[in-house]
Amino acid sequence: MFEGTTILAIRHRGKVVVVGDGQVSLGQTVMKHSARKVRKLHHDKVIAGFAGATADAFTLFEKFEAKLEQFNGNLKRAAVELAKDWRTDRILRRLEALLIIADFDDLLVISGAGDVIEPDDGVIAVGSGGNFALAAARVLVKHSQLDARAIAEESMRVAASLCVYTNEQLTFEELA
Repeated sequence: MFEGTTILAIRHRGKVVVVGDGQVSLGQTVMKHSARKVRKLHHDKVIAGFAGATADAFTLFEKFEAKLEQFNGNLKRAAVELAKDWRTDRILRRLEALLIIADFDDLLVISGAGDVIEPDDGVIAVGSGGNFALAAARVLVKHSQLDARAIAEESMRVAASLCVYTNEQLTFEELA
């Protein structure tokens, strides 16, 4: 588990929302409150968010965007190819991060162990507050009339209230 962030992705009622908190922690010290851990890639058609070491995440964003270009925006193919490279490359395999990636068709988590995981229910989260955000989002998707962004915001507020490595300075990226 990565301490220092929470990233949540939701596909609900025709929208895709990925949200990340802004806290950057070094040990027990908050170093920054307003980091952007979520961004759009590939002509604003893909959203990616990271949990883990910042420099590692930026490297993975660049590698993933190159894979998207190589495979003409095919998210699953780019994800699988990145996971293979990440797992087998001597330098890349030392990177410590998790990526959530999303487009209109897919939500995926990519890990350095070679995992490419797609949720069953259109909700996925990573990071130290990920399980809190995930639980809240699943309940709200099933039992509320809120839209995807409102569910994401409320779920992240729950995570921030429970996880000391997550704050309420949220960055949202959406596809509609």
